Amino acid sequence: MPAITLPDGSVRSFDGPVTGTQVAAAIGPGLAKAALAMTVDGAMQDLARTIESDAKLRFITRKDPEALELIRHDAAHVLAEAVQELFPGTQVTIGPSIENGFYYDFARNEPFAPDDFAAIEAKMREIVARNAAFERIVTTRHEAIALFSEKGEKYKVELIQDLPQGETITLYKQGDWIDLCRGPHMRGTGDVGTAFKLMKVAGAYWRGDHRNAMLSRIYGTAWRDQKELDAYLHQLEEAEKRDHRKIGKEMGLFHLQEEAVGSVFWHPKGWKLYRTVEDYMRRRLDGADYQEVKTPQLVDRKLWVASGHWEKFRENMFIATVEDESEKDRVLALKPMNCPCHVQIFNQGLRSYRELPLRMAEFGACHRYEPSGALHGIMRVRSFTQDDAHIFCSEDQIADETVRFVALLSSIYRELGFEEFRVKFSDRPEKRAGTDEVWDQAEGALREACRIAGVEYELNPGEGAFYGPKLEFVLRDAIGRDWQCGTLQVDFVLPERLDAEYVAEDGTRKRPVMLHRAILGSFERFLGILIEQHAGRFPLWLSPVQVVVATIVDDAAPFAKQAAEALRAAGLRVELDLRNEKINRKIVDHIDQRVPVLAVVGKREAEEGSLVLRRLPGREQETVPLAEAVARLAAEATAPDLKNMAP
Repeated sequence: MPAITLPDGSVRSFDGPVTGTQVAAAIGPGLAKAALAMTVDGAMQDLARTIESDAKLRFITRKDPEALELIRHDAAHVLAEAVQELFPGTQVTIGPSIENGFYYDFARNEPFAPDDFAAIEAKMREIVARNAAFERIVTTRHEAIALFSEKGEKYKVELIQDLPQGETITLYKQGDWIDLCRGPHMRGTGDVGTAFKLMKVAGAYWRGDHRNAMLSRIYGTAWRDQKELDAYLHQLEEAEKRDHRKIGKEMGLFHLQEEAVGSVFWHPKGWKLYRTVEDYMRRRLDGADYQEVKTPQLVDRKLWVASGHWEKFRENMFIATVEDESEKDRVLALKPMNCPCHVQIFNQGLRSYRELPLRMAEFGACHRYEPSGALHGIMRVRSFTQDDAHIFCSEDQIADETVRFVALLSSIYRELGFEEFRVKFSDRPEKRAGTDEVWDQAEGALREACRIAGVEYELNPGEGAFYGPKLEFVLRDAIGRDWQCGTLQVDFVLPERLDAEYVAEDGTRKRPVMLHRAILGSFERFLGILIEQHAGRFPLWLSPVQVVVATIVDDAAPFAKQAAEALRAAGLRVELDLRNEKINRKIVDHIDQRVPVLAVVGKREAEEGSLVLRRLPGREQETVPLAEAVARLAAEATAPDLKNMAP
């Protein structure tokens, strides 16, 4: 007689084994209609699975977050069936759900093309309309191999052969179509709905190995309803318009080229944007009592071995082997991160507890080898600068430092135009340094710090750094996308490995705790996010060019030059447009360049000593005396942290 405990604490008892479908029906017809799947003691299962003993049960409906993964998983199965119905002889391989959608890899002599999508989508809708039930079948390895061998599915046979001995092998059937799958699934193909769309095709090597056959991958997206799908497609359209690579080229901010793959060539305007953000961050760190340092680019492998990074990151390091007088074939590495170098500065001289917390910051240039296929504009590069800092503190200072850091990070994000972020708590990964006792200590300290700081978080299991748990700060941008930028990591391991210590108040030697923290993450990536957040139309204080003084007639040139000099003297970044072009042409050009303010000078303005100020891309304009325009624009262009410091 299994007793089923529901989320509200109520208990339902049954005379014998019972399925999730039966439990839902016993509760009520509304739930029986809405339930798509269930969790039994926390594990997701099909509704048709039998519950034989006491269990905690929760039903998954279309409103629940887990429903999206189920919809996308089932959509992949529907896609595969549709493809095999339309294109006989095509072999199926793997088809998982992914963020925002799903894909399936197919083995076919002729790759698929976007022109195939209309027919495939129509067939998928037909399969959804059939609403064939998903039927779970437990089978033996021998039976599964025989089944897929007979069907000519050699990739499925290989997958089955590679499954661990003793693993339960399950198949899922929908009508006459069958696939190898662990599940779980919803009730039937009808639960997928019609809010899906095929997005693109790509080549993919079988099992990600370039030595294997090239497969044809079809990507799709699927959502709960048409409204969600439309919103996602609109977001993609907006993202394309805001693509930092496109805007960067149009504004002349930077470029990338094959001779320096993964490194950025910053142009004058782009470097001005970079320096503006860097100067802002430096002021904020100075105000938060950080000490800025600079550490070497090339560091002997001995340090990376001692820190543990050599074992963890060796494949992502750029290596230089050199001969010198002291040692033949000395192996050096371009630093992929700054933390071991900061410990070396901490270790110079005997530290006292009175010096703690010691906040050590560096705009550290780092290099990491990323596969060329993973590179993406300036957001994923091989050469980058981190707004990195390490706080050396005692264990009882962790909470206070977390409170300070979260306050600093929150205000910086707000001033840079991001009002919303969320926090993930990433705990111990499978491969890690340090004992379980040390990890218990670090995770406990970080949880307590979050409690004191009032930080609410969601758990991100197994995604901590190899040396300690971390908080990940995820920004929400103007079109609803999430970007993980800031981090705070609690590290008891690296100080031990690199022999960092201080003299405690009682005269004993103790290891400091090391808090690894970043706010922007990498400058390059964050600037890419900023470009897309503002679609290149930055607030005045960030804009690489803040004002363009443009003439209507040649006779206005002398006063235009005078106005430009006055604006520059007030600290504004100004360009002068004296071209022999009509003013409407100039306006269009500067709108395209995303200049925020156009100061127009005609014959009358030159005579009166005034400027016609136009906020681009708008049409509104006003005539303002030069002195007033300079004062007003200078005040508006003041960085937010400096405005807050003004008396």
